[in-house]
Amino acid sequence: MRNMKYSELADVYEELENTPSKLKKAEIISRILKKAQPKLLPDLVLMLGGRVLPDWAETEMGIADKTAMKAISKATGASDAEVVRMFSKLGDLGKVVEELVVRKSQRTLKGKTLDVEDVHRNLAKLAETSGTGSQDRKLMLLTELISHSSPKEARYIIRTALGQLRIGVAEGIVRDAIASAYGVDADAVEGAWYLRPHYGEIAEIAKEKGEAGLSRVRLEMGMPLMVQLAEKAPSLEEAMKAFKRTALQYKYDGMRTLVEKKGDRIWLFTRRLENVTAAFPDVVAAVKKAVKAKDCILDGETLAIHAKTGKPAPFQRLSQRIKRKYGIEETVKEIPAELHLFDVIYANGKEFFDSTLEERSAELRKIVTPIKGRIRFAEELRTGDLKKAEAFYKEALSEGQEGLIVKNLDAKYVAGRRVAGGWLKVKPTMENLDLAIVGGLWGTGKRAGTLGSVVLGCRDPDTGKFLECGMLGSGLLEKEGEEGNEKITLDKLTRMLKPLITGTNGGAVTIKPKIVIEVAYEEIQKSPTYASGYALRFPRLIRMRFDKGPDEADTKERVEALYAIQKGKAPKEK
Repeated sequence: MRNMKYSELADVYEELENTPSKLKKAEIISRILKKAQPKLLPDLVLMLGGRVLPDWAETEMGIADKTAMKAISKATGASDAEVVRMFSKLGDLGKVVEELVVRKSQRTLKGKTLDVEDVHRNLAKLAETSGTGSQDRKLMLLTELISHSSPKEARYIIRTALGQLRIGVAEGIVRDAIASAYGVDADAVEGAWYLRPHYGEIAEIAKEKGEAGLSRVRLEMGMPLMVQLAEKAPSLEEAMKAFKRTALQYKYDGMRTLVEKKGDRIWLFTRRLENVTAAFPDVVAAVKKAVKAKDCILDGETLAIHAKTGKPAPFQRLSQRIKRKYGIEETVKEIPAELHLFDVIYANGKEFFDSTLEERSAELRKIVTPIKGRIRFAEELRTGDLKKAEAFYKEALSEGQEGLIVKNLDAKYVAGRRVAGGWLKVKPTMENLDLAIVGGLWGTGKRAGTLGSVVLGCRDPDTGKFLECGMLGSGLLEKEGEEGNEKITLDKLTRMLKPLITGTNGGAVTIKPKIVIEVAYEEIQKSPTYASGYALRFPRLIRMRFDKGPDEADTKERVEALYAIQKGKAPKEK
């Protein structure tokens, strides 16, 4: 059977890019999956999602706009200045290279025909290339790919290399496409993916072994799984009523951490499947010393610790370590980390999915010996008494944590789901904020030509100025006709904001505070980055507040008051 041409995949990318319907996107992907050989599926499915390596790979593409522009220049013969000029105009290097390859194709004959395997292999080399001279080697690899590309192929190669494919292919669409292509149940596909979150491998199993093969998928060391999640409870009282026997644990202001140990090899993954092992050598060392099981998978939370006091620090401080690649030893000293464990999923050849929380907790305590300041068990209280639970809740908030997780001692561990009857989270309800738009960033890829994200500002009533307090890119539809809640589109918002732009710095713009929007968020954090001193975590657009002028936007004092309430403290008196 012949190899799949990359031009076929490029055609599919283009069709997906121009198809807003999720159902139709799944149909399009299903068609190409049916055509693909089983051995190609792991790479093909990754590339359909705009990736070359899975989320937990220890290497990243590492291609910056500057390198991509140099490659485009070398491959097409255009000057560096012309590439920069076109990028400023089009806002999308994919469109830039496509236009330049069209011009070149009119003068020269194209080289060899690219296969999907060719492109994947060379893009993977970009990620694997490191050390002295690595940027030159990456430049050469990318230039070679462009040199052999048609205009359309070049567009998507550049976008993939930059991590800016943006064709609207979410995980749920891929799941449904696999189910449709191979006649298996979508829940069976998703259930297997929770244990092995690589839809390419899941597709290969579904094609060759059907639902029976999917049901036999097991955990694999070195690959994360989707951790269990908690549902939100309306109140602590309601959460306590939900279960006969409860264990209350702190809901930490930290990084959810999946720990995998195989002999002396340790992996650390976040709930978003990122491999953060290299960034946390102190946690790795603690696990090696404290965990007695030869092989195991543990669930917990990593907290930043104040070096002087030994007390927990906010997640904002820990976040400085998560993506760090250089100066790690110094950062470990500046921002120590402590691992709080609360569950065991696998140990010494046995999976614990069918064990109750009470049984898993007992097993966890058998295989882990806490080390002060480095590794410990999650703070826990087992009680059915609401007054004791409320006191424990206040204690968690006073220590700077987010709240509590109320867990059913008789419940099993269910990977990747918020399961009724399992875990309930209790945290202070945060009120929405009305904030002015004070800046933005021009989008790239699918969002080229629009403001892909906007900077939010709260009002300083004393000076009348607006102080940045976060950046929002969620809650906006890409364009008219997309499925989802009817909210304002990027196009519409950009048209409203363009006349208000007062300055430009590269891809960033400053905007006259005039438009007010209502914003929801997960929490408020202290931030040295924004002028207000605070940052909204995961803000999202709720609605436009055309009924409010900028003088009615929420103030910095309001943000400070909500931050204090969130931390279980009384707001400062003014």
